[in-house]
Amino acid sequence: MPCYACTMYSCKSKSEDYCLLVVAVAVVLCLAAAREAAAFNYADALDKAIIFFEAQRSGKLPPGQRVTWRADSGLSDGSADQVDLVGGYYDAGDNIKFGLPMAFTVTMLSWSVVEFGDMMPRGFLGFGGGQLDNARDAVRWGADYLLKAATATPDTLYVQVADPYQDHRCWERPEDMDTPRNVYKVTPQSPGSDVAGETAAALAAASIVFRRCDPAYSAKLLQAARQVFDFADRYRGSYSDSLSSVVCPFYCSYSGYHDELLWAAAWLQLASPSSEKDVYLSYISSNGHALGGEQDDFTFSWDDKRVSTKVLLSKGFLQSKVDGLQLYKAHTDNYICSLLPGVNGFQSQYTPGGLLFKEGDSNMQYVTSTAFLLLVYAKYLAGATVSCGSTAVAPSTLISLAKKQVDYILGANPAGMSYMVGFGSRYPRHVHHRGASMPSVRDHPGRIGCDEGFQYLHSPEPDRNVLVGAVVGGPDGGDGFSDSRDNYAQAEPSTYTNAPLVGALAFFAGAHKIIP
Repeated sequence: MPCYACTMYSCKSKSEDYCLLVVAVAVVLCLAAAREAAAFNYADALDKAIIFFEAQRSGKLPPGQRVTWRADSGLSDGSADQVDLVGGYYDAGDNIKFGLPMAFTVTMLSWSVVEFGDMMPRGFLGFGGGQLDNARDAVRWGADYLLKAATATPDTLYVQVADPYQDHRCWERPEDMDTPRNVYKVTPQSPGSDVAGETAAALAAASIVFRRCDPAYSAKLLQAARQVFDFADRYRGSYSDSLSSVVCPFYCSYSGYHDELLWAAAWLQLASPSSEKDVYLSYISSNGHALGGEQDDFTFSWDDKRVSTKVLLSKGFLQSKVDGLQLYKAHTDNYICSLLPGVNGFQSQYTPGGLLFKEGDSNMQYVTSTAFLLLVYAKYLAGATVSCGSTAVAPSTLISLAKKQVDYILGANPAGMSYMVGFGSRYPRHVHHRGASMPSVRDHPGRIGCDEGFQYLHSPEPDRNVLVGAVVGGPDGGDGFSDSRDNYAQAEPSTYTNAPLVGALAFFAGAHKIIP
């Protein structure tokens, strides 16, 4: 059972490393509290960030569904190939189920729970209903779908439902959609090691989430993860080549598939029992160089897992002293240094208001993933430091930078607005999201057709339904933001933006409690 007795002065039942981290967090947050007139309610933001996933659900909605303006959808998904692919998540503001970003979403939700689940508020007296249970539900909803996609047909992984070009021709609620629900898959003849590798990583990470609370389900997830990884490794190739006409340019695997193979092996090593860990450690040792493990990269996203793999593998060196993984600690240090102004190796861009910025659409996806990695690595470091040339950087510096990014999202920015819908008094009101923009089926039971729906896309009226917890694409490099539904680059949310933010918010929600 988790213990919450760690404070600035005492430590019971937690490891020494954990308490060193807690002290660092407390110091940072105390200093931050002195600088800021008002603190954010991170627990409330966490709750909203998790609720967003309920708005993205596809399939038969459960009795406890909290987003009540949504209803059942996609109930015949998979029938085009005589398989059951009902469930899962719509990735963003449309009605497509893309396998690569969905698997990444499940991986990141799982990693959030694995690292910071103990810091999530729980139900009354530790029973159900708390944010940890809601986060687990979000993981399970996605993992259940991935299990179907991975096990429905031997030597086949189903990786997408719906033709994106046909879907984008319409502006329809998911409950009304009548565009083709084509099914796309990877096979030995049409491989997809990238999407299969990420699916294996997601299933392995989810198995850790349920290891104690549902051992049978955890074992089922881990077994499927092993099989999908073997499939990904045995039949190598990119799904961007096999399925380019329907996955590109939406979710092309621009980084290739090497990163996902190493990423999946890292997760399987963590998820496997002690007697089987050496199998994946040996794979990492033998294949790490060929799969890019020694290349420095400074972006973490649904596509590129190189830096996250290094962070994850550095845990083995920092916490378990696995000498063969020391190299990954050095490369992770290089990544951290790239984010820190004023140190050797810095090469990032920030807006005038202090937000990490990368060129392209939906910048917030990189902000949330980076903030999460900063916090995870700070936890792994504990009493160790980051080496940036001659400068030794303490974990507290990483926590401080992560906090600045999270606080910017929640409203500490030049515009004075929250980029999380429903959080605070000022937030985006014109989200690029079909279901949010249109009357709900509860309020308007009649069907709204393909072309008819575009009046809602172009309407200046606020969203009919508040997409609580959704983090939009965010401001440009000058901190400018246009709250327009037509502006998908800035106004569209996604599951893979929210997923790492769940972990970051859990961290700060839990850390808030330990300040005396």
